Formats: sequence, C-alpha cells, structure tokens
Amino acid sequence: MHIKLVKKKLYFDNYKVKCSIGKRGISNKKKEGDKCTPRGNFKFKALYYRIDRIKKIKSKINKIIIKKNMGWCNDINSKYYNKLIKFPFKYSAEKLYLKKKIYDLILVLNYNQNPTIKNKGSAIFMHLTKDYKPTIGCVAIKEKDMRLIVSKLNKNSIISIY
Repeated sequence: MHIKLVKKKLYFDNYKVKCSIGKRGISNKKKEGDKCTPRGNFKFKALYYRIDRIKKIKSKINKIIIKKNMGWCNDINSKYYNKLIKFPFKYSAEKLYLKKKIYDLILVLNYNQNPTIKNKGSAIFMHLTKDYKPTIGCVAIKEKDMRLIVSKLNKNSIISIY
C-alpha cells in the first residue's frame, strides 16, 4: 500500500483521511526539536500498541506490545539516539507508555534510521489524536482511521509526505 500525505490528508486505496502534522509544517531539512514533519518516502518499521487498551489489532507488519519501561531516545548525545530504549535511561527520551491515549497505537516510520544522523530528528511516528492539534513532528490520526490503515499495511507499504 502507498499512502500519500498532502495538505493534512492521507490518501490510500479509495480512502481520504484527515490528519495533523508538525506545528511548523513539512520540511526538507528536519532537525531535532523544530516541530516539523519530515518530507520524503518512508517505510513503516513496526506497530507498537498498548495491549491493556487495544484488545484486537490486525496487521501484517511486526507488532510490539508497549511496556511501562519503553521509550524513544531523542537525545543527540546518546548512542541510542532515535532508537527504542528502556527506562531507567540516563539520556533524554520520550515515554511510550502514557496516561493520555495518543500512543495507544504507534506506527514507527523509518525516518533518520540506517544511518541515524545526530540532530536530524527522532521519534517520527504515526500516532493517535482526538482533536487534530498540530504535533511536534509526527503524523496523527483518529483511532478508527489508524485501525483501517494498520489492517491494510504490509512490509512493503510506504508513506510519501509532500
């Protein structure tokens, strides 16, 4: 499946889905903390989910249960920058197990991976939203739309962000 993100809409198959993006729009020159969503073509690395909140989820891509000690490193001084980590962790990292529900379902995009370049941006996800408020760089959609997308993904699926 090929998803195209154009003007805060996701297009795939015969669907059009509203989404939110980074507060400062889409950028060719994404940097850590700039609140931009990176422009480009990205694969979906894995689906992370809260098993206590998401009972059934069908997907052909790798599924990983979010545990209380999981996070994503956003510290440019760490060798684990832009990678999954476990708390306790001595560097800065974003918690994946949250009280709010935005990370109940997370699709990790392969942005700035293999190789990871320091300060180019980290933790670029597709995650949930209730109100379409701008993100700090991710793509956010409603749970029903995420479930639809997840059900159609395969290992070759990509998202093109324009």
